[in-house]
Amino acid sequence: METSDIEWRVWPGLTGYPEVLAEMEERAAAIYRGEAAECIWLLEHPPLYTAGTSAAPEELLSAERFPVYSAGRGGRYTYHGPGQRIVYVMLDLAKRGRDVRHFVHSLEAWVIATLAELGVDARRAEGRIGIWTDDGDSEAKIGAIGVRIRRWVSFHGFALNVAPDLAHFDGIIPCGIAEYPVTSLSKLGVAAEMEAVDAAIHARFGDFLDILEAPETKD
Repeated sequence: METSDIEWRVWPGLTGYPEVLAEMEERAAAIYRGEAAECIWLLEHPPLYTAGTSAAPEELLSAERFPVYSAGRGGRYTYHGPGQRIVYVMLDLAKRGRDVRHFVHSLEAWVIATLAELGVDARRAEGRIGIWTDDGDSEAKIGAIGVRIRRWVSFHGFALNVAPDLAHFDGIIPCGIAEYPVTSLSKLGVAAEMEAVDAAIHARFGDFLDILEAPETKD
C-alpha cells in the first residue's frame, strides 16, 4: 500500500491540548477542501482530562486535579499525559468507504498490531471500548480510541499507554469503565522508548490502510 502521500509529524516535548485541537480542526477542514495532505500526528500532552460527547459528569472524580477539556470526539472521559503516545489520524474517509464503524475497527487492529510489534498480546473485548491485555490476574486497558468525523474527514485518534503515571487515571472513570484497571507497557515490563513505539506504529500503518480500504466482511 502506497503511503507516501500521507504526512507524518512528530511533535517535540509536551503540546498543549487547545492548541493542537484548533490546529487539528483547521487541518481536517483543509483536507476536506483538498488544500492539504492527509496526516498522522504523534505527540504527548501535559496531564489533562478530556470529555467526549458521551461523558457523564459523575465519571469526573477530581475536577480540580488537572485541566478538563471538551474534546468533541466520541466516547467519555479519558486522561492524556507524559509517557502516553497520542496518535491523531486525519484521513479522507470519503475515498475509503465512508464507514465509521469499519474505520474504528481498523484503528483497533492498528493498535493491536503495534503492540504485537512490541511483544504485547492485546485484543478487543466484547462490550468494552478500547484495547485490552492481561496484567497479572486481570484484564487491563492499554489503549483508548476516540474519533470524530466531519464531512468524512477523520480527526482525533488513539492513545497508547507507554509509561504514564497510572495514578493520574484515578481522577476519572476511564471511558466509563470502573470494573477494570488501566495498564501500560512499562507496568507490563516492556521498557520501550517512545522512538521504538513510534517505529512500531509506523511499521504497521500500511496494514492499517489495507484493512481500512478493504471491504468489511460480515461474520
